[in-house]
Amino acid sequence: MSYHERHLPHWQPEGKYLFVTWRLYGSLPKNVVVKQTEVTPGQAFCDFDRILDQAAFGPLWLKDLRIAALVVNALQFGDSKPKIYELISYVVMANHVHILILPRTELCNITRAIKGFTAREANKLLNRTGQPFWQDESYDRWIRDQDARNRVIRYIERNPVKAGIVTNIEDFRWSSAWEER
Repeated sequence: MSYHERHLPHWQPEGKYLFVTWRLYGSLPKNVVVKQTEVTPGQAFCDFDRILDQAAFGPLWLKDLRIAALVVNALQFGDSKPKIYELISYVVMANHVHILILPRTELCNITRAIKGFTAREANKLLNRTGQPFWQDESYDRWIRDQDARNRVIRYIERNPVKAGIVTNIEDFRWSSAWEER
């Protein structure tokens, strides 16, 4: 099992699925981020996700169809060409991304590849230079069994429904549920 820490601990047991979430830089109000030390990491994640789903603060660059497509293509590429992970489920929301993967390398290499490439390309599309695109830290949790894996897939694919964007999971273009229709 590998472990590293930045602001959050990152455990990566060999052969286990990982649920990973990252968000756009500046997508949460600072007063909300500061309060994360007052609750458990799981509660902080739920609070953050609820606020992110409202898409009422910060940049919403992932609503740009060009950028959403860029992120989806990057996610699918990592699964198909270099095969650095198996992509099980994903959703690209207005200001954050959820994925469920089976890593074949260190998670930090995976997120660095996806976030680095998509940040450079998205910033080009937005005519931005010298500014961060993604928040540095990602949230991840390893999945212990098949039931948890199924719950995470439902959670990811239901995210646009929960946020009130679509009525059916299959109707959201930037999700693995769209591919399964």
